[in-house]
Amino acid sequence: MAAVTDYYKVLGVSDKAQTDEIKRAYRRLAKKHHPDANPDDPKSGERFKEISEAHSVLMDPEKRKQYDLMRKYGAFAGGPSRSRPGGARQSPGPDFGGFEGFGGLGDLFSSIFGRGKQAGGADEVEVTASVPFKVAALGGKVPIMVPVREACPTCAGSGAAPGAKVAACAECKGQGQVTFGQGAFSVTRPCPACRGRGRVASEACSRCAGQGDVSVDRRVMVTVTPGTETGTKVRLKGEGQRGSGGTVGDVVVTFDVQPDRFLRRDGINLHCSIPVNLAQAILGTKIKVRTIDGKRVVLNVPAGTQPGRRFRIAGKGIERNGKRGDQFVEITVRMPEKLTEEQETLLRQFADAAGLKY
Repeated sequence: MAAVTDYYKVLGVSDKAQTDEIKRAYRRLAKKHHPDANPDDPKSGERFKEISEAHSVLMDPEKRKQYDLMRKYGAFAGGPSRSRPGGARQSPGPDFGGFEGFGGLGDLFSSIFGRGKQAGGADEVEVTASVPFKVAALGGKVPIMVPVREACPTCAGSGAAPGAKVAACAECKGQGQVTFGQGAFSVTRPCPACRGRGRVASEACSRCAGQGDVSVDRRVMVTVTPGTETGTKVRLKGEGQRGSGGTVGDVVVTFDVQPDRFLRRDGINLHCSIPVNLAQAILGTKIKVRTIDGKRVVLNVPAGTQPGRRFRIAGKGIERNGKRGDQFVEITVRMPEKLTEEQETLLRQFADAAGLKY
């Protein structure tokens, strides 16, 4: 079995990492390796896909549990393969209580983490979509890049260089399939030498290195419903990988809502903090507050407002399931860091007149 990527190493976290740590690591790496931020680096796209895939698995409690189990039993063990009668090869793999050479582990891993096949042989693709805070709150559309493999345009999917001779695959004897494992644990899968075609070329296609297909990114617009939260998943029917039977698989999108510099979310309610100066807090003032829809609401701050006091702006939160939340504004008071002699004298006079200790 081929070695499988260690998602913890991809994100640079330990296998004991909590959700918040995984989320922070993902955001940092996704920003650093996003293709838009690295237009001159052709490898950034593959790195970004790997980061998104790791995030998608480790943020899902059930998938992470299954992933950790596979990891425990050696899903990342490489090592040389052994020959079996008939020319097929098998990987040593972990020891499952005497069933040495359990060759189905890779297929099991693939089925658990979205690399398996749907009906008709179509692949399901999982991607993570970064969603701006405002779009998640009000709804809208965001673009995603769906990684798929398509037939190589140079060799039309044959894997052969122009003019190359094509013969039956010696690995699978032209059957296109090989069997791994033994007894009840044997698994039949497409031959890795000929990729299930049953035939190999004397010279591989230079563009696809004999694989017969190439990796491409398909741009798809995804609808984000109002009130979407991080971890929300949507399925895009027929937007994934085309299978051998002609069926096109689905794309499962996991939304990752980006934070806003001003607004914070708590369910359908929104929270923000606005600073006022000492005079405004003591004498009262009017301030303009930005809302999620981009408008400004005038808020009356009465005289004598204490730091930490909260005001509610009704109906300016997030609408979900027919209910609309509110926006809460917390007042913070900015204190002057330095005073002139004259200002200090006046403040002492005020304190003395008001009976304030200092």
